Amino acid sequence: MIAAMIEVVSERGRAGATVAHVVTRSGVSRRTFYEVFDDFEDCFLAALDQAIARASEYVLDEYDPAERWQTRIGAALIGLLEFLEDEPAMGRLCIVETLGAGPRVHERRTRTLDVAIAAVDEGRLQSKSATALPPLTAEGVVGGVLSVLHARVVERRDSLLELAGSLMGMVVLPYLGPAAARRESSRPAPERRARARTGGGDPLRDLEMRLTYRTVRVLLSIAASPGASNREVGAAAGVDDQGQISKLLSRLERLGLIENSGGGQARGAPNAWTLTRQGFEVEQLVVGQTSVGRRA
Repeated sequence: MIAAMIEVVSERGRAGATVAHVVTRSGVSRRTFYEVFDDFEDCFLAALDQAIARASEYVLDEYDPAERWQTRIGAALIGLLEFLEDEPAMGRLCIVETLGAGPRVHERRTRTLDVAIAAVDEGRLQSKSATALPPLTAEGVVGGVLSVLHARVVERRDSLLELAGSLMGMVVLPYLGPAAARRESSRPAPERRARARTGGGDPLRDLEMRLTYRTVRVLLSIAASPGASNREVGAAAGVDDQGQISKLLSRLERLGLIENSGGGQARGAPNAWTLTRQGFEVEQLVVGQTSVGRRA
């Protein structure tokens, strides 16, 4: 049903898609649909969660936190462009069909974009002149990149990787200056990277902890909302006890399935949890095994 939702929305747009279209495409009854999802928006959100998780996997594929800012952003951008080319229906769902949607979809989109904005905002640390820029600069940069991608996705262009140099020029301009922007813009289109498939192995085999109902819920909640705090993860996973959610997050972090990408170590600053590459593999396995895993 989630796959059907992605296909139907890609073809008809969110405004033109209905539950009837989804059940017809997926071959299930309306009764089955409403046993799994509350309504159309609930299914749409589940599809968006899966699309965001897949996009994040591409973005993080070559992302190395130890590299310099410019290299990290370039790798993430190329991963995003590859995702949009390889998964056009999911890409349209994320880039186009979330605009003008309801508050729950808007919240999910905003939370995901906040992670990208924070990563770009690190550019202010790259030079003395850039430190004078306001944090709002990163929001404008990310918004500009999304505007370009929105237009290309709507036009259903295939050669998105050709935009990598120009888009990187847009990103580095306010932080590193015109010369760096020109160098980025003049780079040839990157070659498509060889991408390891996760379907051949078993990411669960080396785990030293059984994935229980609650740990799976926590993992899926982080996949759906990268950058969420302890409290936000607990609310999404249905774990109200903050002590319990802290223990679950600590276990998943020790297993290497999640990492704290925020400033949680600083006194009073909230954590910002994201999946590691192994975490994405486990999350994809869980989603693939059952279409109701996200709602269990």
